Amino acid sequence: MQPPEAVTVDGHDPSAEPTHPVPTSWVARLGLAGVGMCAGWFGPIQVLLGLQAASLTPDHKEATLSLVTGIGAAVSTLANPLAGAFSDRTTSRWGRRVPWVVGGTLVGAVGLVLLAMATTVPGMVLGWCLVQAGLNGTLAALTAAIPDLVPVEQRGLVSGVVGMTQTLGIVVGTGVATLVAGTTAAYLVLAVLVVAAVTPFVLGSLDRPLPRGHLPRIGVGAFLAGFWISPRRHPDFAWAWATRFLATIANSICTMYLLFFLTDAVGVEDPELGVLVLTLLYAACLVVSAIVAGAWSDRLGVRKPFVMVSGVVMSCAAALLAIVQTWSAALVGAVILGIGYGVYLAVDFALITQVLPRADDRARDLGVINIANALPQVLAPAIAGPIITWFAAHGTHADGYRALYLLAAAIGIAAALLIRKIRTVD
Repeated sequence: MQPPEAVTVDGHDPSAEPTHPVPTSWVARLGLAGVGMCAGWFGPIQVLLGLQAASLTPDHKEATLSLVTGIGAAVSTLANPLAGAFSDRTTSRWGRRVPWVVGGTLVGAVGLVLLAMATTVPGMVLGWCLVQAGLNGTLAALTAAIPDLVPVEQRGLVSGVVGMTQTLGIVVGTGVATLVAGTTAAYLVLAVLVVAAVTPFVLGSLDRPLPRGHLPRIGVGAFLAGFWISPRRHPDFAWAWATRFLATIANSICTMYLLFFLTDAVGVEDPELGVLVLTLLYAACLVVSAIVAGAWSDRLGVRKPFVMVSGVVMSCAAALLAIVQTWSAALVGAVILGIGYGVYLAVDFALITQVLPRADDRARDLGVINIANALPQVLAPAIAGPIITWFAAHGTHADGYRALYLLAAAIGIAAALLIRKIRTVD
């Protein structure tokens, strides 16, 4: 059942595609909010949770870290689409998305404070689950603001800004976690940073209220059934989900094991410093390529060629790491991978916003897409671990990483080819 067209606020139909370009200041506020949010995630993931696990349970720190991050990943997978679906139906006078941005940010900040005070593993689990639940609510609302407000011809550029926020958030979050003395103080700094970064967006969100009665009332069963989006009825959405899933797995495989790759295959003297150098190089290339590719895609009015080329470029980076296991090759590989993934993040998200099944359920459907981002973070280690272990037992660690990166290259090519299946977007 479609909502009645007559139900509007000031003549605005929430189901209609936006036609007026958003101002640069709004894009900057959105980007700042994304950087702060990602810093709140990746500061703990990259550094703080591991240090805290080692402090609380030094004899089995790996198991503790796996437990905390595994439960958090499960919460993340559920929280994003649920928060998105509820925000689609929120009728507050402040708009649909702002209450969820505010609420999610505050819950995430509280989670970071609880992590700062945690002295037990259950305390870590509780704090990290609150961070995941809260910041995923923020993410769902922020990403839905793009199809809500940004016209199609501007989405490549805006998606490029959003695409670079994760990488900048990793740099900022890791910097705070590394430079601030003590895990307690670092968690508290991140909590303040998240709130401070999101506040400008909230104050100038451009969000509009959803008219009461615009969407029909539905029962719990129908609400839950809405999370299943039929590939038969919406094939382009299904192909977009599949390509996002494969591309994220390929990128995760390439980046997740850099420390061990530099230690066991390349043999650098200071692998920790090597990871930092490669990460900064990768991040710089990703930021530049995301902005350039997003704007270029808008200018040409096409998405698929950019996404296909980005998959091939990422595959070339993985193949280089597999074939030439040297420090110089790793530097070149970081550049190529950053360029490829930056193009992918910018243009693929813009493409996804154009194949969403229903305008009234944008946040929910983007939450379903986010599952394709979250699952690879769990599956990549499950794929990589056995491959490296088997080859290490039957050959060398170098052989294991050669096989792993060749697999990543093949997955990247598969993602590039599947994008051709999408019919409604050029």
